[in-house]
Amino acid sequence: QVPLVESGGGLVQAGGSLRLSCAASGSIFSIKSMGWYRQAPGKQRELVASITSSDRKNYADSVKGRFTISRDNAKNTVYLQMNSLKPEDTAVYYCNTVPYLIAWGQGTQVTVSS
Repeated sequence: QVPLVESGGGLVQAGGSLRLSCAASGSIFSIKSMGWYRQAPGKQRELVASITSSDRKNYADSVKGRFTISRDNAKNTVYLQMNSLKPEDTAVYYCNTVPYLIAWGQGTQVTVSS
């Protein structure tokens, strides 16, 4: 069973929106925190948003006010609503626990054109 499956990426113009989804196995979802990470070409993977089991949320400064993380415990799914997208948001987006403990999924590509 693949533990993490990301979806929802695509090509969007600057200022547009996308909603990413991450389906996790139940055993993973019971862990306290989940997060969305991204990796742009030539850069290290970075954590952009996280959410605890009690719905406490944290965001990287670069996405604060534009991205919103949420979770649906009944569906073992984590979402990332991305608004006002910028070209610098272009990256492969991954979900994982925080800190990351699980083998990375395939990610989902987000490309923002200027």
